Amino acid sequence: MRSLFTARRLRRLTAVGVLGVLVAVAVAIGCSQWVRSSADGHLYDAASVPAAPVALVLGAQVNTDGQPSAFLAARLEIARGLLAAGKVRAILVSGDHGRWTYDEPGAMQRWLVARGVPADRVVLDHAGFDTYDSCVRANKIFGVRQAIVVTQNFHLPRAVALCREQGIDATGVGDDSARMFKDLWLRGEIREYGAAVKAAADVLTARDPVFLGPYETSLDDALHHG
Repeated sequence: MRSLFTARRLRRLTAVGVLGVLVAVAVAIGCSQWVRSSADGHLYDAASVPAAPVALVLGAQVNTDGQPSAFLAARLEIARGLLAAGKVRAILVSGDHGRWTYDEPGAMQRWLVARGVPADRVVLDHAGFDTYDSCVRANKIFGVRQAIVVTQNFHLPRAVALCREQGIDATGVGDDSARMFKDLWLRGEIREYGAAVKAAADVLTARDPVFLGPYETSLDDALHHG
């Protein structure tokens, strides 16, 4: 009798577990579809993207030597090209600088300036701790109303969707060159399903980013110089 009760309970728990997995998968697929539909029609290559005042480059890993990772360097190269081609007049680099010893925006600025980008065209957002924070802060702290968002292709629809949700007329240009790092690229593609759920939750709750603060005029100054 006890074994029968245990078997029934096990079946019930298994059914609940399977149902939970199915619901989670459905939510992830639904949120991913929302991301894709929100970004649809706003993704371009560097040659065809319409001009905008600013390129918003989203942060990624910086190596222990202070140099941008290959993924981040590829994003920066796109932004440098957009500026050189006259597609944008300033570059807003947004990333994690939550610790003094780890500085994504600073590394991004140094990389760009070392490759000929005028320092007065590069603006740093030190509190872009995730994509949502970067988009909210671009709008509320730096006054961005129109931008070309730059990141890897697997990340680009979510980034554009989130920025557009914040009232930014955002288009996007993605990098595909980092696809050569197959394992990292695949990990990024898989991660996007969970990230889409978080993005939807952030939009629905309208949460504040980790840091807000007063309006900054640094981007206005950079655009004036441009």
